[in-house]
Amino acid sequence: QVQLVESGGGAVQAGGSLRLSCAASGPTFSSYTMGWFRQAPGKEREFVAAIRGSGGNIYYADSLKGRFTISRDNAKQTVYLQMNSLEPEDTAVYYCAARIFFYSNSEGAYPYWGQGTQVTVSS
Repeated sequence: QVQLVESGGGAVQAGGSLRLSCAASGPTFSSYTMGWFRQAPGKEREFVAAIRGSGGNIYYADSLKGRFTISRDNAKQTVYLQMNSLEPEDTAVYYCAARIFFYSNSEGAYPYWGQGTQVTVSS
């Protein structure tokens, strides 16, 4: 079992930056692919980024490449999402998720989820 707790959300003006963190508890964190998803009001949850256990394979939603950076620290059992040049369209609840071994950009493939952290970007 993996338990996930996100932090770092908040309110920021357009053009600003935030760094989200997701602390994981449970064994063998380095065996898990970690993903970030987001859900804007009235919209379905969508894939943002994912990183394999070793950190060597990273994937992004095409629309977010260049602005968002995912990383992980296996010693701290934490995954991060650095978000730069934020836009009002980035306003959403951001969720951290985990699945064993292999990458997926489908939310249904992730059995473990955090509670989410709100990010609000004002214009």
